[in-house]
Amino acid sequence: MSGEVQITIETEADIVVARQKGRELAARGGFSTTDQTLIATAISEVARNIMQYARRGEIILSALEITGRRGIDVLARDDGPGIADLALAMQDGYSTGNSLGLGLPGVRRLMDEFNLESVPGRGTTVRLKKWVR
Repeated sequence: MSGEVQITIETEADIVVARQKGRELAARGGFSTTDQTLIATAISEVARNIMQYARRGEIILSALEITGRRGIDVLARDDGPGIADLALAMQDGYSTGNSLGLGLPGVRRLMDEFNLESVPGRGTTVRLKKWVR
């Protein structure tokens, strides 16, 4: 599995592109159809967060191969307002955007690895990894 794809996120169409590119990369990497869907869903969620809270950012999709394990790396980052309380943001049901508040906690459950870093006033970076089973 090889390749890296960078998608600027500014519009709904960009979210669709990121989702499609993630699904394509996952398919080439040997992920099951179910895992391809989970990956695409996670990409959609983090891309929507970029649009809703930061207005603009990027998603970088990369194929992984480490000691014989294959996977996909999803890096979502923006220079938006950041998240003041990460622990609160990771609680099911919490939302500042008048939604169900299932975005980041849901993404954490969909993927094998989840890392969230945010600095208020400087932006947010979310790194996700999923491994072929």
